[in-house]
Amino acid sequence: MNAAFAHPLRNGRTQCRLCRHFCRLKPGERGRCGVRAGQAAPPGLRTLVADGVAARHADPVEKKPLYHFLPGSLAFSFGTEGCNLDCSWCQNDAISRGPAETGRVNAVPATPAALVQSARAARCASIAFTYTEPTIFFELLVATADLARSDPPLDTLLISNGYQSPDCLDALRNRITAANIDLKTFRDDSYRRWCGARLHGVLDNLKRMRAFGWWLEVTTLLVPGVNDDEGELRDMARFIRDELGPGTPWHLSAFYPCRRMRDRPPTPLSTLTKTADIGQEEGLWFVYTGNVPPPLTRPTRCPRCGIELVRRKGFRVEVRPGFDGACPQCGRVVPGVWSAS
Repeated sequence: MNAAFAHPLRNGRTQCRLCRHFCRLKPGERGRCGVRAGQAAPPGLRTLVADGVAARHADPVEKKPLYHFLPGSLAFSFGTEGCNLDCSWCQNDAISRGPAETGRVNAVPATPAALVQSARAARCASIAFTYTEPTIFFELLVATADLARSDPPLDTLLISNGYQSPDCLDALRNRITAANIDLKTFRDDSYRRWCGARLHGVLDNLKRMRAFGWWLEVTTLLVPGVNDDEGELRDMARFIRDELGPGTPWHLSAFYPCRRMRDRPPTPLSTLTKTADIGQEEGLWFVYTGNVPPPLTRPTRCPRCGIELVRRKGFRVEVRPGFDGACPQCGRVVPGVWSAS
């Protein structure tokens, strides 16, 4: 299938303008993602992931993670193989890096109509573009999102590394309801060394997503020796507070040895709790720890009076009676999307 964001160049190459790598491809060459290839025929670019998925499942929305978006609801989640980043600690490299490293693209046939039908049959409130990087299956994402808006509409969730090109992000503006974006480090040299990307592009996109009016949450995987320096973490928390708002949830996840970092130890639980404290010290209202034992997970509390509003154990959710977006005790409005529109 012909791919979007193809820009012909004078030297016989085609520039892919889907993400911020802006790959320049000869016919037959693939981009960094492994799933977009140059071709001789116009427009000079094709996608290899337009008609199938590598994984699909009805997940709790908390698994994305989105904690302030329709808690307790299901999100029909799917993704294809491929990713435009190459993170040394990737927890999902079996499907994210396969096409780039082996040249093969594995998929189960799926159409946008079938995916939307599956979401409705599973009584999901939303469709989540996830598991790998949704940017690289843009054509399938857009077709599915457009169908999901039919009556009754389904919300659409983007779980992403935030490395879209400006044009790609503009095209998604009115097609996405909420997003969780990975902010992997807060140092450009670390982004380049460990992920093959640049920090400023992610930060710019985060600010634009907030301006779009999407509901936005941020996730950081804490990797020992990479992004667990206190100064860096404070800088990250301040960026979230100042540019995205103090009510933006920040999810902290533990690293486990994988990919090119199998010799690195797992994230100590003390690092997670210390970082959560840092986030709150810097003025963030909602800091959560994920993929850790339940005693370390944090409930959603009213930022004014502190009462518990949403309790979580794993992916099980208990919402305080009377909470519908405003604290039943003090009346404070709590940022989030707490009921379907």
